[in-house]
Amino acid sequence: MRRVRIELAEVAAIPNLMEATARAARGKRERPVVRAFLDRLEAHLAVLAEDIVAGRAPRGEYCRFRIRDPKPRVIHAACFADRVLHHAVMLPAGPVLERAMTDTSYACRPGKGTLAAVRAVQAALQRFPWYVKVDVSGYFEHIDHARLFDVLDRRFKGAGFMDLLRRIVAGHETAPGKGLPIGSLTSQYFANYYLDGLDRLLLETLGARAEVRYMDDILWWCDSREQARETLAAVGDWLGRERLLRLKEFSPINRSSHGVGFCGYRVSPGALRLNARRRKRYQERRAAWEMAWREGQIDALTLQRGYDAARAITLHADGRNWRRNELARHPAPEV
Repeated sequence: MRRVRIELAEVAAIPNLMEATARAARGKRERPVVRAFLDRLEAHLAVLAEDIVAGRAPRGEYCRFRIRDPKPRVIHAACFADRVLHHAVMLPAGPVLERAMTDTSYACRPGKGTLAAVRAVQAALQRFPWYVKVDVSGYFEHIDHARLFDVLDRRFKGAGFMDLLRRIVAGHETAPGKGLPIGSLTSQYFANYYLDGLDRLLLETLGARAEVRYMDDILWWCDSREQARETLAAVGDWLGRERLLRLKEFSPINRSSHGVGFCGYRVSPGALRLNARRRKRYQERRAAWEMAWREGQIDALTLQRGYDAARAITLHADGRNWRRNELARHPAPEV
């Protein structure tokens, strides 16, 4: 694929910024900072457009907080003006990266997602005898800025646009020249594309029979244990040499008939079950809604909606019997 030229004028165009604002504000319009931006929308977009063309964007202001999703993560949320900027950048740039990636990458992509990834894993378990599962150690915090710029430079051109990408990436560091902020739209796209070369290495060079990647969680299939070991060594070498990353110490090789844990499920050739973390998440959410009901914070209708939300955590898996047993052990309160 040829490099695609994107001009700053395209990013700064008011129709592009209007669409970017709508996307950035989706589901957040009642937040004070969003409402303040929207109340003076034309003035704010005029300033943002001028800053983009003049090379002053982004502001680089982040709000830092911790979440459990399900494991602890540190989120760096950009200020709203920068979130609009990120959407304005990815409106023209996102489809370019989307077309460039293999179909085996499932994170943060239209028509993909965790359930599609899990279904692809199950299909591969049914077809191929051996799998390798790997996870990159501290992925977002160890992405190298210079290597990322090299990767993006092979896909885009336009001096002003590339300088804007550099400023966005350089606005956050976990160490000098390292790290992308979890929680940023541009980070999702860039981190996903950063490992596209690994997808192609596995499928086009190393002869993997199938591969599924969800950001930095990667599974691939081989015909033998020996081939699995060889591909694992090659993947670790490529990551260190080409992306300055390393795998976590434990990278299991196993028979497909034994199943594998992936994206919150325990996947086997013939069944899809909830893993321990997803079961615990259901239990915690259900308990929280019931506590709110007992304390009079919510009414019966809201409690029912809470049950629906908790149950959604278990959907798509073979979890009906488990939920029934949970209700027998911990009956719901009488409403």
